[in-house]
Amino acid sequence: MSTPTHPSAPARGAGPDPRGEWSLLLLSAASGAADAFVFICVGQVFAGVMTGNLVLLGAAAAGGGENGVALRVITSLVAYGIGVVCGAWMNGRLRWPLPVMLLTEVALLTAGAVLWALDLIASDEDRLGLLVLIAVAMGIQGRIRATPTNYFTGTLTALVGRAALRSWEKGDHWVAGRLIAVVAGAAGTALTVRLWPNAAAAVAVLPAAGTLLIEILRRRPSRG
Repeated sequence: MSTPTHPSAPARGAGPDPRGEWSLLLLSAASGAADAFVFICVGQVFAGVMTGNLVLLGAAAAGGGENGVALRVITSLVAYGIGVVCGAWMNGRLRWPLPVMLLTEVALLTAGAVLWALDLIASDEDRLGLLVLIAVAMGIQGRIRATPTNYFTGTLTALVGRAALRSWEKGDHWVAGRLIAVVAGAAGTALTVRLWPNAAAAVAVLPAAGTLLIEILRRRPSRG
């Protein structure tokens, strides 16, 4: 929920190209959708908001929360950390282009969505495996982008602080848009859980895949 002190790469959406900002909006929506799915369907934990998981872990250690939540929280924390390590390695050592890293995230989310849609998640162990897939994807997303797209406390604090001082910055409407996007993504998942439960995990895939498409198009050489 707090922004990283040392981002891994410059914010790609900070330039004049609005496609970069749309990319951030879609990733924010994917984050909201993934966290809502995990919380509702996998077991009252988060895939990308690790501060929330730490709070849940503390509550569980003191005897609060439902049975098994501590194991799910620890699983999510470890899996998210693995995703961060993978993102750092792909970005810092292998120098993979952003679309390839995003493709890895989309592949993990898609694998989870397929398993869920085919009713292959039948046991607590299966749910832990599904949690691992989604949390690793969120860890990759959190590491490869400098602009936060899966934790927003710092974003909200900065935006409200500037509003209080009437010191709006250029691009703050995009910042507000990311906050709206994470809510919209979560709402989309919750609605899908009610209307079409087997497709609930796929809600996060769609905006993530949209981001991948945008980043591929941004890197195509211009003609003319």
